Amino acid sequence: MPASIVENLKVITQRIENACIKSERNPSEVRLLLATKTVSAENIKIAIEAGQNLIAENKVQEAKEKYESLKSIPHESHFIGHLQSNKIKDLLKCDISCIQSIDRLDLAQKLHQRLLFENKTMEVLIQVNTSNDESKFGIHPDQAVQLIQQVSELETLKIKGLMTIGLFSAETEKVRKCFQLLNKIQQETIVVNFPNVEMKELSMGMSSDLEIAIEEGSTIVRVGTAIFGQRIHPDSYYWDESKS
Repeated sequence: MPASIVENLKVITQRIENACIKSERNPSEVRLLLATKTVSAENIKIAIEAGQNLIAENKVQEAKEKYESLKSIPHESHFIGHLQSNKIKDLLKCDISCIQSIDRLDLAQKLHQRLLFENKTMEVLIQVNTSNDESKFGIHPDQAVQLIQQVSELETLKIKGLMTIGLFSAETEKVRKCFQLLNKIQQETIVVNFPNVEMKELSMGMSSDLEIAIEEGSTIVRVGTAIFGQRIHPDSYYWDESKS
């Protein structure tokens, strides 16, 4: 397993580099985020020791369970799953530097109140449902700029960009449209120039579609299965709100 994780990382980093070259982008513009849902702390350590330093969990419980094992190893942790407001307090104990899944105002407000209480700030991305898939979370694209404006008024939250999950489809152009839509919302927001908003990050692209995402401007690609292997459950399980 350790050897395969290291080899898989080489393959993925080469794919990212090739996609950047094809798109005439600098590979340093695109960060690899290790999606570590269901991955053991031991296997995460192998990836970190191989040179990766950005990881993310989908579930607060998993973040809590692995925190003690990983906290002594220098790395950066994000949260990319659907966040229920009653789990905010627990998540903030896990040294998360960015929550990529802010998709509704009431969640942002409750996070803001908790951060005020703890005298902290938090980097966030606004999650947009660009695929029009009811099984996925995220604000509707037509409401995204309004949500960005509302969240920007909460001084503890530092908006750094946008996140989306592309359509799970073998039809490349349908997937591409999701990423183009996120890019469009980014550009619209830049023009408006809200205070407290920095639209530098587009978190989009996973194992199956990272090349398309990079072509359309992704700065963070989230890869799990292509590095750590197939999971027991299908992807739909990990985006089920009742299990968050």
